[in-house]
This record gives sequence, C-alpha cells and structure tokens, in this order.
Amino acid sequence: MSNLIVHGGTPLRGRITPSANKNAVLPVLCATLLTREPLRLHGVPDITDVRKILDIFRSLGSEARMDHATGTLELHHRDTVFDAARDRLPEEMRSSIMLVPPLLARFGIARLEDNVKGCTLGVREIDPHVDVFRRFGGKVERASGSLLVRCDGALAPTEHWLDYASVTTTENFVLCAAAAKGTSTLTNAASEPHVQEFCRFMTMLGVRIEGIGTSRLTVHGGNALGGGEFRFDEDFHEITTFLALGAITGGDVVVRNSAPGNFPLIDRTFAKFGVTVTHEDGWSRATCSGPLKVQTPFTSNVLTKVEAAPWPYFPVDLLPIFIALGVRAQGNAMFWNKVYDGALGWTSELSKFGAHVFSSDPHRLISFGGSPLTPAVVESPYIIRVAIALFMVAASIEGRSEIRNAAPIRRAHPRFVENLRSLGVQVEWTSEE
Repeated sequence: MSNLIVHGGTPLRGRITPSANKNAVLPVLCATLLTREPLRLHGVPDITDVRKILDIFRSLGSEARMDHATGTLELHHRDTVFDAARDRLPEEMRSSIMLVPPLLARFGIARLEDNVKGCTLGVREIDPHVDVFRRFGGKVERASGSLLVRCDGALAPTEHWLDYASVTTTENFVLCAAAAKGTSTLTNAASEPHVQEFCRFMTMLGVRIEGIGTSRLTVHGGNALGGGEFRFDEDFHEITTFLALGAITGGDVVVRNSAPGNFPLIDRTFAKFGVTVTHEDGWSRATCSGPLKVQTPFTSNVLTKVEAAPWPYFPVDLLPIFIALGVRAQGNAMFWNKVYDGALGWTSELSKFGAHVFSSDPHRLISFGGSPLTPAVVESPYIIRVAIALFMVAASIEGRSEIRNAAPIRRAHPRFVENLRSLGVQVEWTSEE
C-alpha cells in the first residue's frame, strides 16, 4: 500500500511540463499490434499500465525498447505470436480490452479475462464491446474464467450506433474497422481529446478516418498499415491538475499546453471559483486575485453547477479536482456526475479535513465551502483523480496530512511527487505491507 505524506500550506510556484495522456497512450499502444512495420513513439510516460502492456508485447515476441529518460519507445511487432491457451492479457487495467481487435485481426482469436478492471468508478460493462466485436463478425464465447473472441476469416465492415458515447468502445470500433476491408460507420462516437489523438495516430498508420472530433466516424479500412513516428500531446487532465494545485494553494503554477483549444469549458469552470486561466505561447497559467470564491449565478435560487458528462461536456475525470476547489472556496456549489454511479462515495473522506459536503444522491454533491480545515489522514478509493483531489485539499492546509492508498496516481502521472517538489511542496511516498 502506497501513501502520500504532505506538509501543506505552501503556495506552489514554478513551471511544469506534463506527461502524455494515458488514455491516449494505451489505445495507441494496443493499435501498434495492427502493423508489422517499425514504430517510434515520443513522449510515452513511465506509468504502470504502459509497463504492463510492454511486458505483454515482449512475452508475445515483439521488440519493445523503451528509453524512460527521454520517453521514446521503439516497437516492432514483426515476429509477434499469440496462443490463447497460454497468453493472458493484464487483468488490472481496463485498456486490455483494446488488445482484442488487433489480436483478432492478426491471429483470429483473443482471450480476455472475465474480471478485467480499471478504477473503481462504478459499473464498467463489457457488453458494448461484445456488441462491436460481433458486428464485425467476431464470435464471443465464455471459457473458464475468461471470454474467447474468435473470427473465421477477415473482419467484415459494418455500421453501428452506440448506446452511449463510450471512449473505449469507440476506440475498439476504430481498431476493428481499420482491419476490416471496406467502410465502417459509427454513430454516437466519443470525441474526447484522447480519442481524437488516437484517431490521428491511426491516420498516421494509413487508416482514412472521417469525422474526427465529432459523434459520427467513418473508417475506411483493410489496407496494409505502415510505421512511422508519433509524438503525444500533453495530458489535459494533468495540465488542469497542476493549474488547480496552484490555485488551491494560492500559488503561481505555469503548465506547458500545446492544445489550448481543448480548454474553453475548463477555463469557464475555473472561473466559477474565481480562478482566471490564461494561455500564451504554449503555456497556461491559473491566477486568483484573492481567496477562492464561488461566483453567484444571475439566476435566482440556483446553485453554481459543474455538470460532468461525455465530451464536449466538462470532463467527468476532472470532477474530483473541482470538488476540491469547491471545498476550499467561499460559497456553495453543486457537482453533478452524469456518467458513473458510485463515483462520489469518496467525498465522505473530506469531512476528516473538516469540510462540509452533502450527497444529494449517487450522482450529485453540494459543497459548502469556506470553513476552516485541519490536516487529516484520509483513505482514497482506487480512482486516480480522487487521490489527487484529496492531496489537493491536504496541500492547501498548513500541517501534516496523509493520503492512504494513493498508488492509483502512478497509473497516470509519472514523476508526480518529483514535479510537486519542484514547485516547493514537502511531499513523499511511504509504503506499508
């Protein structure tokens, strides 16, 4: 068990260059199995999920050379082999399911463990993925403790309409469509920045995709795919995280951001708490002229709201970060998670700091901010941004706090503690057996 110890109350100051978005990196890594040509990827973060996928590649006979100092990864899947009776995909991360389409395309079979999982955000159903595999001609059957997906012959192009705009299901559709000879169309596709980045990588391989960034994707597949070089963008989650850390501690943090076009709604959400975000010359900065304060709506008898839902709504993964701001800001605000059930259960931990929050229902929470807070020892669930949100509150309070079970942070943010120390925070990892 990994815990974070922080001595809070110090304003964070300095510059940060964020890592790439794991939600772009992991599907891209899965997609590399579609080509037998060499690839070079730049900006690959040194996180646990990346290491697990690279271990899988090596176990299958692929060449994978990672330079952790530079973030450069060289891959070559020329001699890859897969045996469904022997080879296992990682169970501890949701992205394992995106290895199924390339394995189907190359070997006609893939095996997925029944209990593959990611963060404990709520029900993460597998049925939409099964629907996609079947639409392309895959046969899905249960085996002992796993699912077997088979395809007799090549994948067939199709049209499909998703029940909801699922990121991973959208990416799985594109992966299948890239291998199917012909044109496939997906309606109600997810359009998050990491989905767009993934689609740009697919076009670099030679897949023609129309509608990137919209809810309708048309994929022209079946061609032999090439190799090449690809550089990842900075993670907009991590950019937002460090901007929020600067704001909640009353500091001044400047963050590298090459895609400010993703930020208008995030910027306006910061403004609801009295924080101004500016973007200039590839860098972003969050400033506050005084204490954090919830801005009063013009509509009478309505709380300031942060409504999180699939893109282009406010990103649901960032909701905990802004709940932390709401706890520290003067005034009241409502936070609405429209995606995951049970994702707000962690907020009872905020009361250990002395914060006042009220759960309206499994999807909505009201913060009553501005109360004096004290250091605390809190428990994080297995959710990346929740561990960070608890850390944010702790960092804003003078004294020693402990975030227990903070290990999920390492799944998305390499050098998190090192970056924090560079900004002036006294923080360290501790472990308990």
